[in-house]
Amino acid sequence: MDPDVLNMFVIAGGTLAIPILAFVASFLLWPSALIRIYYWYWRRALGMQVRYANYDDYQFCYSYRGRPGYRPSILMLHGFSAHKDMWLSIVKFLPKNLHLVCVDMPGHEGTTRSALDDYSISGQAKRIHQFVECIKLNRRPFHLVGTSMGGNVAGVYAAQYPEDICSLTLICPAGLPSTTDSKFIKQLRELQESERIDRIPLIPSTPEEMADMLKLCSYVRFKVPQQILQGLVDVRIPHNDFYRKLFLEIVDEKSRHSLHENMSKIKAPTQVIWGKQDQVLDVSGASVLASAIPDCHVYILENCGHSVVVERPRKTANLILEFLALLHSMDNNKKQA
Repeated sequence: MDPDVLNMFVIAGGTLAIPILAFVASFLLWPSALIRIYYWYWRRALGMQVRYANYDDYQFCYSYRGRPGYRPSILMLHGFSAHKDMWLSIVKFLPKNLHLVCVDMPGHEGTTRSALDDYSISGQAKRIHQFVECIKLNRRPFHLVGTSMGGNVAGVYAAQYPEDICSLTLICPAGLPSTTDSKFIKQLRELQESERIDRIPLIPSTPEEMADMLKLCSYVRFKVPQQILQGLVDVRIPHNDFYRKLFLEIVDEKSRHSLHENMSKIKAPTQVIWGKQDQVLDVSGASVLASAIPDCHVYILENCGHSVVVERPRKTANLILEFLALLHSMDNNKKQA
C-alpha cells in the first residue's frame, strides 16, 4: 500500500478513536461529567438558553425558549433536589413558539444557596415572585407549572400572588394531607422510630440507594447502568447536606400542609396531573384538590408513578397544551357572548 494512503488511514483512524476513547473514559472514570455534558447537549438541541437574573445580592439561574406572545408564558418549578433541566423531557414535546421558562429553585443548581435563606414553602414562593419580577414575566398573567415540592410552591404562589397567573398545573404536588400513607411516608415513619432520620430515601449517597430511589419514584422500571447510577450519586453528594436541611424544612409543621392551607385561595383555573401508582405522594391528594378548587381538572395517569415528567413526558405535555387550548376557547366564548 502507498505510504501516503496508509498515513491517511492512520490519521483518520486516530481522529475517530480520540472522541470514542474520551467517551469511554468519561463513562468509566467520570460519569458525572458525562451527565453534565448530556444536559448541556440536550438544552442546545431543544433551543433552551441559560441566563441569570439578580435580585439585590441574590442570583437566579434559569433556562428559557421563545418570547412572550399572544399565548401565556409558562413558568416551570421543579421538585426537591432536582433542577431546571428535569423539564427538558417535556420541553421536547411543546411548540417552539411557546415562551417557556424553567428556573432553578432556591438553593438548587445555579440559584443562590444561603444558610440565612427561608426555605419554607412560603419562603420559596416569595423568592419565585422576586424572580418573576426580575425578568418581568408578570407583565401579562402566565401559566404556572409545578411538580412535587415545586407543585406545593406553585399552589402557594397562586394563592399569594393571584394577579400574576392565569392558570395553574400541579403535578403530584406535595403539601397535602392524605388519608392513605404512601410507601415513602411509611418508610419515613420507620426511620423516625429507629432514630435513623438521616437515611432519607430521597437523598441517596450510594449507587444502591440511588437505584432504590428511582424504584420508589417511578412505576416504569428503567434499566440504569451502574456507572450512570454512580454519576448521578456523584453529582448529588456535594449537595446532600443542603438537601437534608431543606427536607426537614419542607416537612416541618410550617410547610408540611402549605398547599392544603392555601388551596381555598386559589382562584385560577387549575389542572392536576397525578400518577396512579405514586409511591411518594399518594394519588388521593388529587381528590382533595378537586373538592377544594372550583375550576379543577384532574387527570390520573395509569401505570405511572411520582416521576410523571420523566415517565410520561409526551402525555403530560399534551395535557398541558389541551388545558391551555380549552381555557383559550372558553375565553373566546365569553368575549363573543
